[in-house]
Amino acid sequence: MTAGIIFMGTPDFAVPALEKLIAAWRVAAVVTQPDRPKGRGRKLMASPVKEAALAARIPVLQPPTLKDPQAVAQLRALKPAVIVVAAFGQILKTDVLTMAPFGCLNIHASLLPRWRGAAPVAAAIKAGDAQTGVTIMRMDEGLDTGPVLQARAIPIQPNHTRASLTTDLAQLGAALLLETLPRWLAGEITPRPQDDASATLAPRLKKAEGQIDWRQTAPEIERHIRAFYPWPGAFTRWRGRPLKILGADSVEAWPAPQDAGRTFWLDKHVAVATGRGALLLQTVQPAGKRPMTAADLARGAADFIGARF
Repeated sequence: MTAGIIFMGTPDFAVPALEKLIAAWRVAAVVTQPDRPKGRGRKLMASPVKEAALAARIPVLQPPTLKDPQAVAQLRALKPAVIVVAAFGQILKTDVLTMAPFGCLNIHASLLPRWRGAAPVAAAIKAGDAQTGVTIMRMDEGLDTGPVLQARAIPIQPNHTRASLTTDLAQLGAALLLETLPRWLAGEITPRPQDDASATLAPRLKKAEGQIDWRQTAPEIERHIRAFYPWPGAFTRWRGRPLKILGADSVEAWPAPQDAGRTFWLDKHVAVATGRGALLLQTVQPAGKRPMTAADLARGAADFIGARF
């Protein structure tokens, strides 16, 4: 292939795919989001994709928006054969989607059409799905509505968090891309339209959605905690301030009392009554403090056991 590939991506999820592309193909340029201020010092930080591209000496472009005609012209001048997208973070319009002869291919972290949208990994965990996966699709102007080239599934393990499952899916997506791309360029794949009637949506996560509803069942809350780890984080309120719940196990068979949200000791474990069953708290983080075991918090705060969240 004489023309190169343009890669678009931003977070850690996109890095394995970029690295595999660089090793096997000619990547003409990488497009990523502009550097953002992070941390207490609000220092400008490069995206993980930018760092990986610079380490491989690949040109990096960071247009604030791809609605800018000059940014689009800069991409068009590279004459890409195909554009590969993985969690880029900007909506692509027709002028970009139709720029390359082989289109824009997106690595999406779900088995489309299930969980279209910005937060498919959290949605799959929270819903209690038995499996999820990655899909390589040809992008159109809809929200993850384009035809599917390839998809591959993996089981969701009981200990998977949003962070750990995203890491596994990033590796799976990179491997599937490397398998799919040469076949696509050789004309060996016929894209398969999605069944819109089966589609479900996974909107972008909001911080307020992390608050735990103790009226839910223990398994539902346990999945909620894993789905929102590490961001935006699952939390409840104690002493009028947020208390993050970083890790917990559910005991569904335990008959919960009527006052869901009440803390108590259960076989040397700190537990919380739920709508059905109990939640055994493992790791918590009070406001302004470091993470600690729930047992340590209970031993250090006399009013923790018996509190009502």
